[in-house]
Amino acid sequence: MDAPAISTQGLTKHYGEVVALDRLDLEVQRGEVFGFLGPNGAGKSTTIRLLLGLARPTSGTAQVMGIPVSDVERAHRHLGYCPGDVALWPQMTGAEVLALLGGLSGDVDTAYRDELVERFELDVDRRTRSYSKGNRQKVALVAALMTRPDVLLLDEPTSGLDPLKMEEFKAIVREAAQRGQTVFLSSHMLDEVEDVCSRVAILRNGRLVEVATLDALRLQGTTVYDVQLGGPPPALEGVPGVMSVTAVEGGLRVAQSGPPGPLLAALAAAPVTSLRTRERHLEEVFLSYYGQDA
Repeated sequence: MDAPAISTQGLTKHYGEVVALDRLDLEVQRGEVFGFLGPNGAGKSTTIRLLLGLARPTSGTAQVMGIPVSDVERAHRHLGYCPGDVALWPQMTGAEVLALLGGLSGDVDTAYRDELVERFELDVDRRTRSYSKGNRQKVALVAALMTRPDVLLLDEPTSGLDPLKMEEFKAIVREAAQRGQTVFLSSHMLDEVEDVCSRVAILRNGRLVEVATLDALRLQGTTVYDVQLGGPPPALEGVPGVMSVTAVEGGLRVAQSGPPGPLLAALAAAPVTSLRTRERHLEEVFLSYYGQDA
């Protein structure tokens, strides 16, 4: 059986007294688009730096395509990387930067590179010192993608992109997965993750708190009720199973776990004009782990 695209065992990183990553056990399968979620300081970028061999773990191990990441030369043959904060050589044009980075990897699909440049509408004849943040990000994305690597490590890759280019990025990610490439996507853009990922991991304070499919995360035994009212709202905070009550225009949004009977009984005497249920959005799931600090 083929080794996972990414595998970690007890991966830990300390910076002095600070525990940036704490005993991460994770497997990402080949051909998977995997979301890696968490607020600033959760350990996402630290994990990616460890996978790239840019930092050494305090303890634990990690492999990419079955190759220990400590074997940097072999592991990097399978990797493409796009950071969220891109710095380029200001005197070089975009084309020169791509040629330089392509020369380092030595395995560029030039036709695909040119296709990516066109799809991102990147002017590669300009010097990068004149580039906006979004254009610098496009260069980094093209550089990561143009070798068609087995594993793409993308750390906040759409930072600075306009909405149309973000949609193009999502299409490119889906195409990569269809070709059998693995995409490891670290992002704060929850709608982006929701659109392209099949599974996600959630980090909190350097620790893995959840790994699940998006469908499983949304369910989690919780239902969201959108209640429209024609009069004063009822008091629901003490109703068994009610997890949260939020005022919205024209009524309430209620998150409830377990059997709906107690909530429906509490609403029976209220001036309800409509009642709808829906699955939870990923943002709501995320906030349930982090609260308003997310």
